[in-house]
Amino acid sequence: MLNMSRPDWRERIRAGRSLLPDIDPVNPVQAAQAVEFFDSLRLPDVGGTPLLKDASGPWFREIVAMLHGSLDPMTNKRLIRELFLLVPKKNSKTTYGAALMLVSVLLNTRPNAEFLIVAPTKQIADLSFKQASGMVLLNRELKKRFSLQNHLKCLTYLPTGATLTIKAFDTNVVTGVKPAGVLVDEEHVIAKSSAADSVMIQLRGGMISQEEGFLAIITTQSDEPPRGIFKADLKQARAIRDGASFYKDENDEEIPVANDVLPVLYEFPEDVQKPAKVLGEPAPWENPAIWPMVLPNLGRPITVERLKADFDKAKSKGVEELAKWASQHLNIEIGIALRDDRWAGADFWQSQARQDLTLDAIIERSEVIVAGIDGGGLDDLLSLSILGREAGSDVWMHWQKSWVTKKGIERRKREASLMDDFVKDGDLVIVDEVGPDIIDLAETVADVDQSGKLYGVGLDPQGVADIVAALDERGIHRDERVHGVSQGWKLTGAIKTAERKLAGRTLIHCGQPIMAWAVGNARVEAKGNAVVIEKQAAGWSKIDPLMSLFDTVVLMSLNPVVQGKSWWEN
Repeated sequence: MLNMSRPDWRERIRAGRSLLPDIDPVNPVQAAQAVEFFDSLRLPDVGGTPLLKDASGPWFREIVAMLHGSLDPMTNKRLIRELFLLVPKKNSKTTYGAALMLVSVLLNTRPNAEFLIVAPTKQIADLSFKQASGMVLLNRELKKRFSLQNHLKCLTYLPTGATLTIKAFDTNVVTGVKPAGVLVDEEHVIAKSSAADSVMIQLRGGMISQEEGFLAIITTQSDEPPRGIFKADLKQARAIRDGASFYKDENDEEIPVANDVLPVLYEFPEDVQKPAKVLGEPAPWENPAIWPMVLPNLGRPITVERLKADFDKAKSKGVEELAKWASQHLNIEIGIALRDDRWAGADFWQSQARQDLTLDAIIERSEVIVAGIDGGGLDDLLSLSILGREAGSDVWMHWQKSWVTKKGIERRKREASLMDDFVKDGDLVIVDEVGPDIIDLAETVADVDQSGKLYGVGLDPQGVADIVAALDERGIHRDERVHGVSQGWKLTGAIKTAERKLAGRTLIHCGQPIMAWAVGNARVEAKGNAVVIEKQAAGWSKIDPLMSLFDTVVLMSLNPVVQGKSWWEN
């Protein structure tokens, strides 16, 4: 078993040193051959068509050697079965990926072996084929040995019959294929598809019988909060790199890491990735002097000066454009989607997350607690927020849970991978039909009520009869502790109060991804002197969890006091 870790990666990336683990190739001959083949290829889209030997960065040559040098010559079993490479745009990702796969075809000895490049779009698939076929046509020897089928985007290596096919991602991309090698380009884009998880499972499953097979994932960071299979693969790669034997999923359960994945991640250390501490000040990563850390191909031909010009343009267009630019060109992970018409509280949301804060901790630390509920139609989320006021301070603490029906998921297929993530987080529950969700919600509120600290429940008075009845059955009576909260412009006070509490660092929350998603979805409309956040303005993107927070803010703004002792004290 190989040790794929690089726990000193922070020091290494700051110093511009290799991020690969200290591993000697089990097949040094093939490692050398792989580099030799790679170096002999030419760049077909650069003036003078230079050899990769002269035009490519040493960082990728190391990857080529390590991946191909891991094929044990005695057993023909590959010890590195997967590569996860996270690298920003403009680092020749697609071109180098095409060259890597050509090298694999040339080194392969299995007759009629199938190699595959999966691109996220037809445009990128066309570019990948153009690069691969161009490299073949520029090499006199390879031109004789390859047959090109442009209409199929397929290159056949005649001596072995092995094929390299480039396909755009779809649900049938792996049908009937047992690949000896696969390269997935831009996994973060593919992960947005509802079929991404199942297709990646098929790709990995198809290689089980091919002991020399491999999967290479080469991707930039996501231009929105990571989701689905990309999020899972990224978590595992980071854990392996850091030397951990497991990573924690969203339910805090330990998931063992694979021992055959090579992680190479060009991303800033955590302290550099953080947002600005004060609104309006630059974030640490905005300093061009540190950008070379994550640009292994710097000077070939990308330069910091050119990136700085692009950065200035993006920044002038607003925070949404800047965040997307940073994710693609500097691998900055987006924690929350920011748009120009965003809610002002979104700018402070991430910095107020407390990952160790739980519902139990909120109950224990609070002197008074309020609940807020937001529901709607069959394709809406039923959301519950709990907001506690910390004893002896003015800090408010927030937690949420949501429910959705299977019918709601079916109607929102494009968000299926996100919903799956929220379920794994433990923050979303999928129910077969309406009914069990209301019971579960009411039981949760009743559990909080057992503390003796629950002042009341705020909710939109429209269409909530079943919820009110369920609460009433559990001793939370409509005439005493269930309060109607008017929506629309009448929520302006709560919206602004939440903004001020976040900016003043006196509203903290559990750092739940579903809340970051809802906050990022919120769109603000000005109506006279009022600020309105409405579901209709958010469109297909849901904001129910955020609306339930505003319901709690309305009640907490009344400065409530709980009368009497809890039954625990009695």
